[in-house]
Amino acid sequence: MGLHFHRNPDGTTTGRNEANGFTVTLAEEEEVKRQLYEDAGWEYTPPPPPVPPGFHRFSLVHDEFRACGFEDERYAGLRARPPEGCVPAGRGCLALECRRPGKTLLDAVAGTVAEVRTEHGLVMNSLGVDKPEEWYDADTKNGYAAHIVAHLVLMAADRARRLGYGRKEVVRLLDATGIE
Repeated sequence: MGLHFHRNPDGTTTGRNEANGFTVTLAEEEEVKRQLYEDAGWEYTPPPPPVPPGFHRFSLVHDEFRACGFEDERYAGLRARPPEGCVPAGRGCLALECRRPGKTLLDAVAGTVAEVRTEHGLVMNSLGVDKPEEWYDADTKNGYAAHIVAHLVLMAADRARRLGYGRKEVVRLLDATGIE
């Protein structure tokens, strides 16, 4: 069963439950989500309240290919002394649920990744985005689309390192795209 959401050009959101065809279109995106969850028999949890201006909410994950879990000894220091504004969470591996300051979401994520690496010797390599191919909220620099960008950059850096690529090769590839 799949639930699909689409933001329409008129600003409304349409949601569809693929299992039974239930479809709803409303101006309020969260109400569409609530109704679809209810229709699917899933528990709906409303979003948390907005963060203050200049702060960003995100998750950082240490996603390992080999078996490890939240209680892994490597995470003891980070669990005991997480960065300010972050709370350790178990997601099968170590995650940090963060509410941190920054000019942009990417700035807040970069500062937190650098702090964790410096203080604990651990490189956080994901924002825990399940479906990075979903691309909505692209009209705001700090919305869901920004979470996807940060997730993909962290994941790409981690995988490039695992393959033996260095910073120069990764930066060369970024430069080749013409990004300013």
